[in-house]
Amino acid sequence: MDWAVAPMPNEEEWLAAFRRIVGLQEELFAETRGIEARTVYDGVGAGGDRALVIDRRAEEVVFEELARIGRQGACFTAISEERGEVPFGDQPSPVRVVIDPIDGSLNARRTLPSYAFSVAVASGGSMADVELGFVHDFGAGEEFSAVRGAGARLGAERLLARGPGHGLEVVGLEGSEPGLVAPLLAGLAGKAWRVRAVGSLAITLCYVAAGRFDAMISARKTRSVDVAAAQLIAREAGASIRLGELELADADLGLDARYALAAGLDAELLEAVVSIHRQAAERAE
Repeated sequence: MDWAVAPMPNEEEWLAAFRRIVGLQEELFAETRGIEARTVYDGVGAGGDRALVIDRRAEEVVFEELARIGRQGACFTAISEERGEVPFGDQPSPVRVVIDPIDGSLNARRTLPSYAFSVAVASGGSMADVELGFVHDFGAGEEFSAVRGAGARLGAERLLARGPGHGLEVVGLEGSEPGLVAPLLAGLAGKAWRVRAVGSLAITLCYVAAGRFDAMISARKTRSVDVAAAQLIAREAGASIRLGELELADADLGLDARYALAAGLDAELLEAVVSIHRQAAERAE
């Protein structure tokens, strides 16, 4: 991979750094146990949501590792849910590192096991520029990763978006506020056999990549930090992705961007859930 900016870590060096972060975050979660300990807030993050202390601490772990990489001469801009855009290095660089320290913060706070560390490295400013994606699911202890043009992996095994071929047997539904999901559930009635709400966009997209879900859809628009890594993992596994009406090259990685996200094991399954989402939006107008 030619990042066009030197010296930059290669794929294995980035992955090693991300795994070090995971180890330190696991220590943080182990010492911050229980709902009360995890339900302490600290202002509002750059992404617009109330920030938990545990979110801030998990992000500190990430930025300490990024600072180490920066001290070695790498130049890049970090885009993170809590801190916003933070440059590293002494010269401008097109490289972006897009971070969600805890994707599924509500799950983490309520001690539900499905939450993840998500990070993507991009050679430019769009979803199409993402070169490396990494998602670690802390509950299952699973590592999903992908390198652009080289496929996706679950741990050391090749990841392929293949289900049993039963149509919309299981659909992942995110952004599960009751008022938002009710129209989607009505649209899915009679078309999908079962619905699952994991509570983490990154994990849900990775479940499509693994063939565990036939499709997924988000009831609310998503941010780059939630899906930058997982969308590459899903695409490299062979799944189909839709970010509203945007092409990947037009989908910005900045925190202000929002996308109507949907995915399917193939184009037909994707179109089925996109059509349901479109009809639900039309009924809401």
